[in-house]
Amino acid sequence: MDTQLVYFKDEATPALRLAETAGLAASVIQRHDFPDQELMLTLVASLQDAVPRTLVVYRSLDRPNDKLVELMLVAGHARCLGVTRLVLVAPYLAYMRQDIAFHPGEIVSQPLIGAFLGELFDAVITVDPHLHRISRLEDVMPRVQTLTLSGAPRLAELIEEKRRNPILMGPDAESVQWVEVAAAATGFDHGVCHKVRHGDTRVDIALPAIDLRGREVVLMDDIASSGHTLARAAEAVLMAGADSVDVAVTHALFAGDALEVMRRAGINEVWSTDCIAHPSNAVAMAPTLGQALEQMLGGSEEGA
Repeated sequence: MDTQLVYFKDEATPALRLAETAGLAASVIQRHDFPDQELMLTLVASLQDAVPRTLVVYRSLDRPNDKLVELMLVAGHARCLGVTRLVLVAPYLAYMRQDIAFHPGEIVSQPLIGAFLGELFDAVITVDPHLHRISRLEDVMPRVQTLTLSGAPRLAELIEEKRRNPILMGPDAESVQWVEVAAAATGFDHGVCHKVRHGDTRVDIALPAIDLRGREVVLMDDIASSGHTLARAAEAVLMAGADSVDVAVTHALFAGDALEVMRRAGINEVWSTDCIAHPSNAVAMAPTLGQALEQMLGGSEEGA
């Protein structure tokens, strides 16, 4: 099957890892920013000269607004060239949390962004999308083939290497799915806290009825943004007698001074996957993404 992968320079490392794992030729999309904030994108000459039937676009959608425009331009141009199948590998999907209007007039972005991506691409592969009241990505993007993966098994392998007998702890009820996957893979004890949110950065944390005295606690979650939830959870487990507390997350958004907020709360190590490029990246998702991509491309080839 004639397939190529394209990526942007700022994500070269994880994209090239994926291309190598999946055995695909890869080329960079050049980006130029005009003074008025418009973008000019340029595909390499080889893609222009030999148009593949399938084009895999690697773009993680943290800092999403410019990137969504990038995807629109790339996908539209690829269709004009004659690409018949477009696959988006977006390890992080933006706007998935906004699935309901809490106040009159609020625009619910999840179905709108899902529909936007569904118009551009034939298939989407992502990792741990932050879904709440809608549990399946297929319901957000009903018109495209989707594959949803998890970073928890890879993080569990890292935790097993780094800590002898930790207790895995989720900072809130939503994190239970990742904590349970990691606990099942390692056999480590685990629990989940209860969170009450009072705003974007103000939260209260209640611990489960588990003896944490002398334990090494690893807080696990799919996403870390402001860092305040993890910080409050860390403070609570240390007050309960934990010997240390580390953090393992799939998506390292870490907006603003999030890392400093977490450090001040007593968090020791911070480990993340490379779904979002960040200095805390400790786990490469290429093996997991590559296997999923080969499965998707193989299925498409059989049906062609």
